[in-house]
Amino acid sequence: MTTDAPAVVEIRKLWSIFQVAGREIVVHKDLDLSIERGELVSLVGGSGSGKTVMLRTILGLEVPARGTVKVLGRPADRLSDAGAASRVGMLFQHGALFSAFSVLDNIAFPLRELKTLPEDLVRDAALVKLQMVGLDTAHAHKMPADLSGGMIKRVALARALIMDPPLLLLDEPTAGLDPDSADAFCALIRSLHRELGLTVVMVTHDLDTLFELSTRVAVLADKHMIVHGPPKDVIAFPHPFIHDFFLGERGQRAMELLREYPFAV
Repeated sequence: MTTDAPAVVEIRKLWSIFQVAGREIVVHKDLDLSIERGELVSLVGGSGSGKTVMLRTILGLEVPARGTVKVLGRPADRLSDAGAASRVGMLFQHGALFSAFSVLDNIAFPLRELKTLPEDLVRDAALVKLQMVGLDTAHAHKMPADLSGGMIKRVALARALIMDPPLLLLDEPTAGLDPDSADAFCALIRSLHRELGLTVVMVTHDLDTLFELSTRVAVLADKHMIVHGPPKDVIAFPHPFIHDFFLGERGQRAMELLREYPFAV
């Protein structure tokens, strides 16, 4: 996807370097990636390839050792100065709900932190987001311990969207869900992506999720972004990780989905 508008995420010559037990560990080396408005890009890679590090860098939680990462035209590590939650929503793998807060209070938390809106408007906004993710307002006063895994994901998604951010980051959004719940959650993300005009960056190991949702796939390996593009082009790229990830035994069902969802190619 190409537009005249600036990229929502622009990564140039990124190096991510960490000190571990006195050793320098290079995770990313001269990595480039641009994500345009309205895309839904999946990041894939093996263990230790730096997928979560990249999400944290886009959020501004990790500072590049070298290179630049811009989000909506601003350096990512300065997002907090402009109200990060209003620009980037984050769905963590296990939901990361506050166990002592009700569903409503979890969703409302980012708005309440701003301290700029009256409580009745904060409550109304949280209830709207609760319904937006397919949950009845009767769940508003439940506690996280009373929720199923699928409901926890939906509440966490509502919280990520409470500030109407244009960019949404998803870390393993269907991990831990049964197949029916995973399919329903994918349908929800696809609907919100379309209706809200979101730009989405997703880390996933699940091929069903990847093929159902992705407009583009970006593959991390050997410290680089080795290829990115439509799923059918990425699958054709000659690299051992890609062959094992997409074309092994578990990839056969995903290939059926690729034919079933032609919009993903």
